[in-house]
Amino acid sequence: MKKTITIICVSLFFLSFKTDGERIQKHNPSEIIGTYMNEEMDAKVRIFMAMNDKYSGKVEWMNEPNEPDGKRKLDYNNPNKSKRDRERLGLVLLKNFTYDPTEDRWQGGTVYDPKVGRTYSGYMKFAEGSTNTLNLRGYVMGMPFLGRTAVWTRVK
Repeated sequence: MKKTITIICVSLFFLSFKTDGERIQKHNPSEIIGTYMNEEMDAKVRIFMAMNDKYSGKVEWMNEPNEPDGKRKLDYNNPNKSKRDRERLGLVLLKNFTYDPTEDRWQGGTVYDPKVGRTYSGYMKFAEGSTNTLNLRGYVMGMPFLGRTAVWTRVK
């Protein structure tokens, strides 16, 4: 009887690894590369592999890149005064994301929101069954439950 219980316990232990193994790497890490329309439909962000072998995202298009007076929109909400003269068009919003195959998401990066001038921790994950819908979660204090998810759509 003890031998049977031991065999069952050992089998369940190894089966638990199979369950985790099924979650490993549903996506090729470079599948995230491309251009996405943000949730507000007012900007397109191109995600690319940066020089540090991590994924970043840069504003490639804005519906309204200029202020009403015709001047380019700047990063005027940045808490660093020396960066407030940067144009929002061309601004790198996503930095330092790496793919985690066990979580099937890109994480460890930061998300900068120029509309409010804040930088958040973040992760990105494709919606179930689609590589055209990207869920981008930004959060504070290292706690993903203290955040918000934006849904971006890949553009051709």
